[in-house]
Amino acid sequence: MIKLLMDGLGWVGAFSVVLAYACVSFRKIRPDALLYQVLNVAGGLFLALNTAYYHAYPSAFVNLVWISIALAALARIKGRPSYEPQ
Repeated sequence: MIKLLMDGLGWVGAFSVVLAYACVSFRKIRPDALLYQVLNVAGGLFLALNTAYYHAYPSAFVNLVWISIALAALARIKGRPSYEPQ
């Protein structure tokens, strides 16, 4: 049962990261958009869990770095004004 859950999380994570990349590449969302960073955090987390479960530690490490970058970007997004002064 755990294996099935980890496989599912891995696929959802992979889809999330690829979807985020595709949306930015085709200019459907901006790289500083909340949705882009949330997709990256979720995708990275799910992929990190999957790769750690399968003892693929280099990939797990890369995904933890990916999550850290996305969380830092989210903090910047949250800290900026919600509107541009005129």
